[in-house]
Amino acid sequence: MPLYEHVMIARQDLSNTQAEGLIEHFGTVLADNGGKLVSNEYWGVKTMAYKINKNRKGHYALLRTDAPAPAVQEMERLMRLHDDVMRVLTIKVDEHEEGPSVQMQKREERGDRRERR
Repeated sequence: MPLYEHVMIARQDLSNTQAEGLIEHFGTVLADNGGKLVSNEYWGVKTMAYKINKNRKGHYALLRTDAPAPAVQEMERLMRLHDDVMRVLTIKVDEHEEGPSVQMQKREERGDRRERR
């Protein structure tokens, strides 16, 4: 089955447990349609570059899935209809990276950046 990564932004006025509950909810939607949630990361509340639906901040989450295309389409459809979800980005990947995402790594663990000029 194809591998996907989804980044979801939920409303800022949700609690942490409600935001993590959304992750579990969409994981069960995938499981019901023949896919599985490989891993998930809750990134916490972050400030956005611009307002979305009058919100300046949002709960960010990363979902790594292994699911057929119809299951992913159904999950995306339900995410877009859900009142608490503001934005969703889905990317098809060749393989999932091991360990935490770049967002969850400490600055010291990340690769060296270019020198500023």
